[in-house]
Amino acid sequence: MLKKVLVGVATLLAIPLVAALFVKQDYKVEAKAEINQPSMLVFDYVRFVGNQQNFSVWATIDPQMQTASRGVDGTVGFVASWHSENPDVGTGEQEIVDITEGERIDLQLRFYQPYNAVSPAYMQTEALSDNRTLIRWGFSGHMPYPMNLMLLFIDVESMIANDLQQGLDNLKLILESPAP
Repeated sequence: MLKKVLVGVATLLAIPLVAALFVKQDYKVEAKAEINQPSMLVFDYVRFVGNQQNFSVWATIDPQMQTASRGVDGTVGFVASWHSENPDVGTGEQEIVDITEGERIDLQLRFYQPYNAVSPAYMQTEALSDNRTLIRWGFSGHMPYPMNLMLLFIDVESMIANDLQQGLDNLKLILESPAP
């Protein structure tokens, strides 16, 4: 009888671990918005990581969040870090790793709490006309085995995409508002 119980328990434990072997580990998310401003104006705003405090959803979750930075914002090598006791914000940093002038800013996000991860992200602008810009905000992530099993139950891509989209909608409001 004990042997049957142990085999049953082992089987129950093995099923999710085997299933996780067949679940994707990588995901990509992108949001986009059209902003009624010239492409260079939009690019010159988003190239400064510090401006994310004005439009990013994550910046508004914890008003007590501690932030710090090193380097020159808007240039390769700039690092902005954050620390929050709120698990939805956590602790991490982002670094500007590449800039294609007037077009794209590539970032590396390093999360330390509530989990460790390194993820690439980007913001890309494209002129649609003299006064209309398409902006894309993208993020890639990796969930290692066996944690990737959570991707079956939690729609991480939609959650992140919604936050990115809300951030871009906030950015649109900021950049399209008349200057005081």
